[in-house]
Amino acid sequence: MGDVAEITSSKRIFFSDYVEEGVTFYRSKEIIEKAQGLEISTDLFISKDKYGFIKDTFGSPVNGDILIAAVGERAGIPYLVNNDGDFYFKDGNLIWFRNISKEVSSKFLVYYFKSYNGQQTLESSMIGSAQKALTIIGLKGLEVKFPPFKEQTAIASVLSSLDDKIDLLHRQNKTLEHIAETLFRQWFVEKRGISWELGKLDEIAIFNNGKSRPDELENGSIPIYGGNGILGYTSLSNYDGISIIIGRVGAYCGCIYLENQPIWLSDNALHAKSKQQNNIFLYYLLKGLELNSMAEGSSHPLLTQTLLKSIDITIPPAEIINTFEKHAIEFWDKIYNNTKQIKTLTQLRDTLLPKLMSGEVSVIS
Repeated sequence: MGDVAEITSSKRIFFSDYVEEGVTFYRSKEIIEKAQGLEISTDLFISKDKYGFIKDTFGSPVNGDILIAAVGERAGIPYLVNNDGDFYFKDGNLIWFRNISKEVSSKFLVYYFKSYNGQQTLESSMIGSAQKALTIIGLKGLEVKFPPFKEQTAIASVLSSLDDKIDLLHRQNKTLEHIAETLFRQWFVEKRGISWELGKLDEIAIFNNGKSRPDELENGSIPIYGGNGILGYTSLSNYDGISIIIGRVGAYCGCIYLENQPIWLSDNALHAKSKQQNNIFLYYLLKGLELNSMAEGSSHPLLTQTLLKSIDITIPPAEIINTFEKHAIEFWDKIYNNTKQIKTLTQLRDTLLPKLMSGEVSVIS
């Protein structure tokens, strides 16, 4: 691998170098989030002067470079730099592939690292037992057999076209949900009626606890939901229809998800449903309550049915809620259809990836 790329790391950045605003700075946590298509959870910056000096003296990541998480259980996750603008990254926890040979496609190399064979190759070079880590020396010595460049680009093109479609659907979903949330805010926050009655959340919502995770896992299409989202899949369900899932304990206390298919709800989450079937209204109402701040306990926060039922709310007239629900369900129907497409395309990509990388399926006639 050292023959086809310069494998290095960044110059050291200290905690004291962080500033309130400036040039974006990523740790391995943020690069992994970007690699997985997630929103960046923490915004960090270094000064423009600091970045400018480093860039002019040592260089900075450019399109086509690859960053790989190097330490811990998520070591080996690759990220392709592509239209990210100016940024810099933390030394040690990320390894930088730059000046990649013209005989090797960066996109292909990233997909190779994601494949089973690629992950096994990366793992073979890791050091440590309690906490595995990739090293620059180890990566330079890896032996990889690359197909001809034309085949590399063809393979990368097939896989990236699927990824592009998946990314487009994700972005459409974010836009649609933002529109529905904006509509909710306009109708029920900005134009809240002074004559609307006051009540308790218990008057409009039903809450139930989840159950222990079933023994039968990875053997069905029904998602198992916990406080931090989907934990796996099963062939069993304990709730169906439109469900609002609320994380009830620990770090994910107050996290909220909306689902419209049968689910298995685990015991670290709560199930909520509108008594009048206005579930999208209830979903946005709950999101606006900042439930994590209401949880009982500080070191180990907990949301209970009793606490939720006792929350004071303003209850809008039923006709306004029903009208909002009719508008919002159109957006969410599209979100649900997009989500089904995302699942299908993801399964297709994940099925093709090892077959293309092993040569079992060829894209060159």
